[in-house]
Amino acid sequence: MSIKANLEHIKSKLPKHVTLVAVSKTKPVSDLMEAYNAGQRIFGENKIQEMIDKHEEMPKDIEWHMIGHVQRNKVKYMAKFVSLIHGVDSFKLLKEINKQAKNHNRVIDCLLQIKIAEEDSKFGMSANDASTLLKSNEFSELKNIKIVGLMGMATFTDNSKQIENEFKFLNNTFSELKNTNAELKVKSMGMSGDYQLAIACGSTMIRVGSSIFGVRNYNN
Repeated sequence: MSIKANLEHIKSKLPKHVTLVAVSKTKPVSDLMEAYNAGQRIFGENKIQEMIDKHEEMPKDIEWHMIGHVQRNKVKYMAKFVSLIHGVDSFKLLKEINKQAKNHNRVIDCLLQIKIAEEDSKFGMSANDASTLLKSNEFSELKNIKIVGLMGMATFTDNSKQIENEFKFLNNTFSELKNTNAELKVKSMGMSGDYQLAIACGSTMIRVGSSIFGVRNYNN
């Protein structure tokens, strides 16, 4: 199927409260424009330079989401336009985002990345660390960032029960943290292979790439 047909197929099955982020990393602008012309306005990238290049070339009503691991020294390059940063996994990173947002007179929306997977390769903070951060005086002094939710990446496994348990853990963590931070709205979990399970477990934002654009070629 075409990118447009893939998008329409996915969107036709999504509940109204679920936001679709089209994960466009490694894909050419021509593919993104096909999705754009089919009505998609939210794109997710995992490399800042690639996102910058695409932002410069494409229409300016697009919301750009940074979904990959963020290096603090590169925040300044996306601070003027990024709509949402998914992978905030430390207070140091949050402070840098706040600093760069202030330089551009912006408030940047962020998600705290919670480590829900068993894999060591996955980034993220513990639920306890996230709770401590949100209650801290240092956090309350950051006026140019806004924590709007949580993000989690499940273990890369065929064990759907394990994935379900990890999604439920993020959902429960969200409920607990929302008691002290009413601004939390977003639960970003679920990708091409498991987004339907993620939605069943409470996800409000899914990150879908290959089901829209096809398999990625990392050799390009």
